[in-house]
This record gives sequence, structure tokens and C-alpha cells, in this order.
Amino acid sequence: MVRGPILLSLFVAACTVGPNYSRPELDLPANLGVAQSPNPAPQRWWTLFNDPVLDQLVDEALEKNRDLRIAAHRIEQSRAQLGITRSEMFPDAGIEGSRSRTRNSAVGSVQLPPDVPLTTNAYRLVLRASWELDFWGKYRRGTEAARAELAASEAGREAVRASLIGDVARGYFTLRALDRRIEAVERTLLGRQKSLELQKLRLDAGVVSELEYRQVESDLRAAEALLPSLRQARTRQEGALAVLLGRSPREVFASSVPRGTPAAPATVEVPAGLPSDLLLRRPDLRQAEERLHAANARIGVARAAYFPNITLTGFFGGESQMLRDIFSPEARTWNVAGGLLAPLFAGGQIRGGLDLANARTREAAESYQQSVANAFREVRDALAAQVNARDAFLSQQAREAALARTLELSRLRYDNGAVSLFEVLETERQLILARLEAIDAERDRNSAVVDLYLALGA
Repeated sequence: MVRGPILLSLFVAACTVGPNYSRPELDLPANLGVAQSPNPAPQRWWTLFNDPVLDQLVDEALEKNRDLRIAAHRIEQSRAQLGITRSEMFPDAGIEGSRSRTRNSAVGSVQLPPDVPLTTNAYRLVLRASWELDFWGKYRRGTEAARAELAASEAGREAVRASLIGDVARGYFTLRALDRRIEAVERTLLGRQKSLELQKLRLDAGVVSELEYRQVESDLRAAEALLPSLRQARTRQEGALAVLLGRSPREVFASSVPRGTPAAPATVEVPAGLPSDLLLRRPDLRQAEERLHAANARIGVARAAYFPNITLTGFFGGESQMLRDIFSPEARTWNVAGGLLAPLFAGGQIRGGLDLANARTREAAESYQQSVANAFREVRDALAAQVNARDAFLSQQAREAALARTLELSRLRYDNGAVSLFEVLETERQLILARLEAIDAERDRNSAVVDLYLALGA
């Protein structure tokens, strides 16, 4: 007795038109060409910087960021659309009730018998149902596409989340670098103000010429000119971070962002399981693949338009002239009907719909493969950037230390009359530039770590 329903379900499933989804063939590298760590990437990778303030800002952004909330609302929309699409696979049923009162003409072309009243009432209450059989799988393919779109929306939210964490971390490092640049310029400015006062005393005593005095003054004004642009950049960065954190307009206007002191992260190793797990881990790749899956399923929806629509309809209820009789056996009324509508000529509309679905699927396949290629390019670039940024930072640190010692020696030689003031000032200029470049190099090193974890889909 069980074989009949099983065979029927298998037959109906076999009638589902359209291609089944399969992931496109991808020419993936065997490995990433670097040593891999036996440990997977940590879920909260930004905690590797050992900065509680950064952890707090990321948590605030994940809770309040509006782009992340918008992505969550898109998931709700996709889930609702899945429910709407899936409902088309089931029968529609409803209750229809009506009441009418009619007055017939006494002198019309159809003469009523004398015992028939001219005015009559009619009451009707029936249960109606209709069901379009999904014989060709049109609604099953539509449900498959809607389910894939829901998965794409969920992956899209994860992509927004990953991008948000990266933007917050990079923005925070940029803000910290601007703070340190301003501090370095202010320290330099303080030193040059003291030098100018000293040179003024020497000028008044006739020890130095006005040329030397004006050169020191020029360097002081150059340091003063740096501060406004740096402070403006810091104001913009604070505002951008406040928006990322999802703060209110009042809080954005205040732009009060706390600071911490991030520790130097250790050298990042590639977590185990790559590259084969890269396709499953990166949310943007999952989103691209689910969109391809949805487009592929819609080919079946378009192809099903070539086949007949098979519909079952019916109603059951009562109809009478008196409301009290509507549930009596004599008032019972019912109807069962089946319908078939097969397309004969549509002016190319069905063929155009199928061509459109096929073209969109090919486009989605190309987009997916392009996304995979870009993902491996980003991993390759991030691996190189992480190493190069670290080396550049170490070199800039060594250069700053060397110039600081050079400045000490130049001042000693100047005090002993061995070198001119211009040599000392030139060394000071080189030192402040090296100090600012070292700050930027540290920011770039931290940002390279962020980019690597994002590229790996951590």
C-alpha cells in the first residue's frame, strides 16, 4: 500500500523541469604557498591586538550599526518572500458568503406565476478551494530559488558584518595614528619654540646672524602649519567612526571616540583548512554562489511555462431563500471541477523568459567565478602586505632611532662650532618626517593584519 505514494512522489519529482544546481568547476591552487598554522583562525580575531577599547568599539558597531541592521531586514524580507513563494505549492481555501434581495418586474417579458412573490431573498455560504498542481515543478523551483535568495541574504549580512569589523579596526588605527602624529608635531613645535627663543637671545647678543634666526623661525612656522590639517583629519575620522558605530546624530556631532593603546600583533599565520574551506568560509563567496543557485532554479520556473497548467477547483456549502434553511440538506450545493490550460501561442514571451533566465544564470556563474578569483587575489595580496608592512615598520623604527642619534651628535658639533645651524635644522626635518612615517608604517602594519583576516574569511 505504501508503494503507490512513493512511486507517485518519485514520478512528480522526476517531472521537475529545469537543470539541477551544481557548483561550477574551479581551478583552485593546491595551497597558498606558505606555512599553515595547525589552529583555525579565532572567531574574534581583532582581540589579537590586545586593546580593550578596540574590542568595545567593535561590539558597539555590531550592536548598533545601521548597515548591519539593514542587512538583517533584508533577511526578514527574503524569509517572508520564501513563505509567499512556498505557499503557492498548496491549495487556496476560503469562505464565501453573500446575501441578496431581488425585486422582479410584474410586467416584464417573463411573467411569474401568481403564487411567486416579486421580491425574493437569497443567502449563500460556501467553502471554496482551488489548487494548481505543481506537476512540472514550477513552484518547487520557485521555492528553491527563494530559499537560495534567503541563504544569499544571510551570507550578505555576514559579509556586511565582516566588512564592518574591518572598517572599524582600520578606522580606529587611523585615528590612533593621527593622535600620535599630532603629538609628535606638538613636541617638535615645543622644541622649536625653545630653539627660536634661544636664537633670539643669540641674535640680540650678536652671536648669530638674522639669517640663522629666520631659518629657525621658518621651521617653527612649518610645524605650526602641519597641525590644522592633522586636526581636521582627526575630526573627520572621529565622525566617520561615530557613523560606523551606529551612533545618534547628536553623538555623531559630538564625535567622542575613546582611545586605547593597541599592542603589536604577532606574525599572523594562515589558519588550517585553506584553501579548500575558503569557498565555504568567506560570506561574499557564499552569497555569490547562492545567487547563482537562485538564478539556476529560475530556469525551471521559466521552462515550466511551456507546459499546461492543471487546476482543481470546487466549493461546498448551502444556498437558500431563508437564512434559517442555509444549513439544511435541501440547501446543500457543491461543485468539483478540473481545468487544463496549455499555451499555444504567446508571441515569443515564453521563449524570451527562458532566454532571460539562462542569460542571468550565465551572468551569475561568471560573477561567482570572478568573486572566487578575486578572493584568492586578495589572500595573495594580503599575505604579501602583512610581511612587507611589518618589514617596513621595523625599517622605519630603525631609521627614526638613527636620525634621533644623528640629531644629538649634530647639536653637539654645532655647540662646538664644528657644523653650521643649517645642518642641525636639516637633521631635525628628516627626524620629524621619519617619525611621522614610522607612525604611518605601524598603522599600515595593523591594517595589513586586518586585511589578511578578512581575506581569509575569518
